Amino acid sequence: MTALELENVSKTRGTGSHATQALAAVSLRVLPGEVVLLEGPSGAGKTTLLAVGAGLLSPDTGRATVAGVSLAALSPAQRRRHRARAIGFVFQRANLLERLSVRENVLVMALLAEQGERAAARQTDELLERLGLAGLAHKRPGELSGGEEQRVAVARALVHRPALVLADEPTGNLDWASGRAVAEALTAGVKERAVAVVVATHDARLAPYGTRRVGIRDGMLEPVAAG
Repeated sequence: MTALELENVSKTRGTGSHATQALAAVSLRVLPGEVVLLEGPSGAGKTTLLAVGAGLLSPDTGRATVAGVSLAALSPAQRRRHRARAIGFVFQRANLLERLSVRENVLVMALLAEQGERAAARQTDELLERLGLAGLAHKRPGELSGGEEQRVAVARALVHRPALVLADEPTGNLDWASGRAVAEALTAGVKERAVAVVVATHDARLAPYGTRRVGIRDGMLEPVAAG
């Protein structure tokens, strides 16, 4: 089953003289196990593409399908439920809940995906162990480095076994040692769980971690030269 499929998706942001063509007839198919690097400068349309793929924005034309389900066919409540179950998110900032421990931050995502308390706790503990985060389980976000916070965000995105993970500049605020650890945690999770990942980035150092590179400029996809 295809994790993400965008078919001839177009999206305009703003109105009147401020209108901008953020996406122009974009088609993209992402399969389980793929790590697709969506590369382009700021304003190219990367974040808009992720938002449409997540069902946070509706396209003006075309169709977005996640885990075999057309998002346009769902009500807003159904879309939120499908998003909680089928999609994980990693943002440029980890956005962890400061009052919760590392373990609780990850566990709450599993519970939101309606896994059940025992299954959610088991999944959380197993994933923290595999990603080398077990030693941080009882720490609060304020006690972590930026790289550690982002690795926890990766665990949170993977814990409910989504079909798709959408990552928006996940290494943008990190030095390369920390960024590499985040990339390795994300790709390790993908291999273990057959998750599909789309990473919006302008960080060329991530290239070795992608199974495919796709360029975007002025809302249109374009090939990425090798090298």
